Amino acid sequence: MRFLQVGEPGAETPVVQVEEAGEVSTFDLSPLTDAIDGPFLEGDGLARAARAAGEGSLPRLDIEGLRIGAPIARPGAVLCIGMNYAAHAAESGAAPPERPVLFLKTPNTVAGPHDTVRVPPGSEKTDWEVELALVVGRPAWQLSSPEEALGCIAGYALCNDLSERTWQLEESGGQWSKGKCAPGYSPLGPWLVPAQEVDPSALRLRSWVNGEPRQDSSTADLIFSVGQIVHHLSQYLRLEPGDLVLTGTPEGVALSGRFPYLRPGDVVELEIGGLGRQRQELVADDPHGAGPTR
Repeated sequence: MRFLQVGEPGAETPVVQVEEAGEVSTFDLSPLTDAIDGPFLEGDGLARAARAAGEGSLPRLDIEGLRIGAPIARPGAVLCIGMNYAAHAAESGAAPPERPVLFLKTPNTVAGPHDTVRVPPGSEKTDWEVELALVVGRPAWQLSSPEEALGCIAGYALCNDLSERTWQLEESGGQWSKGKCAPGYSPLGPWLVPAQEVDPSALRLRSWVNGEPRQDSSTADLIFSVGQIVHHLSQYLRLEPGDLVLTGTPEGVALSGRFPYLRPGDVVELEIGGLGRQRQELVADDPHGAGPTR
């Protein structure tokens, strides 16, 4: 089962897709909720949607040709873990961290998985990062263990943690968020898959630029597991339903020096096994225009 939001930005329709005997059926979730958001998740929305779909009480919906948006509505917080794969830490010139490294992205970075990415004026080092994202399903504060933390996760999705490396590292003032927060720099989806249907410890992550392979790794190489991440974060802040947590990227990014940084005209593709595939075309941003195109 997988959850999506389809339609134009700000007017997406929540849907659920169920696969049976190799056929995928799509159902409109509008009778249950206006959006896949924190209140829906905290109110056991994924399970309620599954029951409704099974009972045949949801209308079918043809989404062919519709834009796919991010599978959750604009989150209250986007929390990110840095250098969570040892090989990526090494290619970044850093030792593996002893504790999870936290930085923040603004909620307006979250975009659809195939939306056009606008490279900001002055950006010379925009980089790709395929990442496993988790969505919080219930409040998490001062949790007692990583095992308890797993129960706070509603589901998982694919994310591209796009980064502007000059702003992140050379102009940061010691914090990374300056290089992480350009509008649309967190393409998310296409799907949110319920946590009970995903083994987050054994997922293959891959990325390509203009059809050429870049990253190819597994979440088996995570330094800190998803349970450890949520447990650790809960000691310092209260995670709310609908919050998004990015868990880090493996080696194979432009920061390594092995590949050129992204430029307008480039196409980035990313994939995580069972969580779908993304494709973004990069274009030059017009700071006086109407904003990111979709």
